[in-house]
Amino acid sequence: AVRMGGESALLKRLIAGGYPVVIEKGYYEADYTGKVAWMGHYLFVPGYDDAQGVFIGQDTYLEPGEDRPTEYAAFDQEWRSFNYLFFVIYPQERELEVFRLLGPWADEIWSYQHALDIARVEAAQLSGVDQFFAQFNLGTSYTRLQQYAEGSFAYDQAFADYNALPDDGTRPYRMLWYQTWPYWAYYYSVRYQDVVSLANTTLNDTIAEPVLEESLYWRGMGEYALGNVQPAIDDFRAALRINPTFVAAVIALQNMGVQP
Repeated sequence: AVRMGGESALLKRLIAGGYPVVIEKGYYEADYTGKVAWMGHYLFVPGYDDAQGVFIGQDTYLEPGEDRPTEYAAFDQEWRSFNYLFFVIYPQERELEVFRLLGPWADEIWSYQHALDIARVEAAQLSGVDQFFAQFNLGTSYTRLQQYAEGSFAYDQAFADYNALPDDGTRPYRMLWYQTWPYWAYYYSVRYQDVVSLANTTLNDTIAEPVLEESLYWRGMGEYALGNVQPAIDDFRAALRINPTFVAAVIALQNMGVQP
């Protein structure tokens, strides 16, 4: 079960019920070049301690397998950058028990609406990079609800907020390495040039080599919608060279009558 709009009380209920949770989170860390910047990855959360006010997590990047406490406020701040996304893995025969613990989050659409409500409040109340994350979440929640025009407008504001952030390592320039929902919002709002421009920025300005298959795919989708057939074919094929199992690119080429 993968959901957005999670809350700490829900995580505690799941953990206490015997179901550890995985969240997607962001944090600031020095990369291999020594540059401190925002990155995203997963945290396995098997426990919490109300006496100390911490969640106990095992980080997939920082000393994997080691229990690491994170204070509740810091936990929520890091979780915010992925729209409070979480997932629970369970045996099929225990689905009813898990759904009982999930409560309203058992309904995937309800979780997107709840995430939208959270993002709307946070975007109005927060500032700086936290406001950017909240505004981005607003776009993501609208997009997951298939309200693409509203999502695209929310992302417009999020990117304006991003550009207003100080250029001191605060800007989470890797955002679209992990979350590609802006492409969906712009594409399904018939803003094809914006899809291409956003993909160009992601591929050319945020990574040393253009090796993000999702961005290549969406640039191809935008190019094809604009009538630029050969650049689209080139992008779909480039996406498949990076990830030969990327089915969406295979389907796109087949729909064009072109061999992958």
